[in-house]
Amino acid sequence: MNDNEIIIFTDGSSKGNPGPGGWAAMIKISNSQFLISKKEIGGRAEHTTNNRMELTAAIEALSFLDSKGYKLQITSYKIYSDSKYLIDGMTKWIHGWQKNGWRTKDRKGVLNRDLWESLYELTAGKEVEWKYVAGHIGHPENERCDEIAQAFAEGRKPKLL
Repeated sequence: MNDNEIIIFTDGSSKGNPGPGGWAAMIKISNSQFLISKKEIGGRAEHTTNNRMELTAAIEALSFLDSKGYKLQITSYKIYSDSKYLIDGMTKWIHGWQKNGWRTKDRKGVLNRDLWESLYELTAGKEVEWKYVAGHIGHPENERCDEIAQAFAEGRKPKLL
């Protein structure tokens, strides 16, 4: 049995809503005794919203891991985010949206459906524990992701681990 654990921290940012945006993820792979690997990733979009960047961060982190071959090795993930939109979407709303043809309770089309569908597909077959972490309270990984996302939103290229 594989005792490796993947923990992902994510954040998204936009300067204006919509406006230029950035996303970031910190990926930690560890076993029961010590940290094996840590990787930071991030990116930018010219015209976006904060919610789209929050979703993009989770999508990009899972896509990165799948591209590195973890899809077949590890099925259990913990994803931390300061976005209640992301956490509630994946834990409370997504199954209802699918059941209702991607419509909300108000019968309106789900915003950011393309990203929700991508995220849902990436989590299929994985055990994902979605965890809320309050933003801007000094949580080191959340603060680092915020710093990276802000830098990309501002058009800067931060140094990534």
